[in-house]
Amino acid sequence: MRMTPLDVQNHQFASRFRGYDPDEVDAFLRIVSEDYESLVRETDSQTDKIRRLEGRVEELSAQEQLLKETLLSAQAMTEEMSRTAAREAELRLAEVEVRAEKILDASHRRAARLGQDIREMRSLRTRLAETLRSAAETHLAILETLEADPEQDPLVQGLEEGTVAFLKRSVYESADERDANVSPAEHVEDSSIA
Repeated sequence: MRMTPLDVQNHQFASRFRGYDPDEVDAFLRIVSEDYESLVRETDSQTDKIRRLEGRVEELSAQEQLLKETLLSAQAMTEEMSRTAAREAELRLAEVEVRAEKILDASHRRAARLGQDIREMRSLRTRLAETLRSAAETHLAILETLEADPEQDPLVQGLEEGTVAFLKRSVYESADERDANVSPAEHVEDSSIA
């Protein structure tokens, strides 16, 4: 059992013959009681202070744990956001590459079509020039025939003699051969261009 300062101060010793001086013992007990009371108060004060500090340490420990968890959560979230951003960047890059490939492929196809169109237009121009040249030569041949002296024309001579006249191949040969070399489809194309 713990003694209080009051217990020390009120303690009575039994008297004996030739014992201690009662005044000196009382004075000593008073001093011990006061020191003891002061120590008890200080101990109580220190105990309260320790309790408060332990409560504060528990609060701070809880806050520290919360901060650690928050920091770990923030770190995990940052890493996840980084991974998500990297995945999105890769996806966008892939989409852009696919679009670029499509555009490039479409450009190549268009260039090929334009090249084919240019070749066809050159071929058409060549055929048209040949057709026009042939028509011009035919018209020149007809014009030469018209300008020639009708008395020397074998048709006229045959008519005068009353016989059936045969056309000489030499006069119309060049026009007939050129017409034979041009296919009916070319005539159709040439007429659609004209």
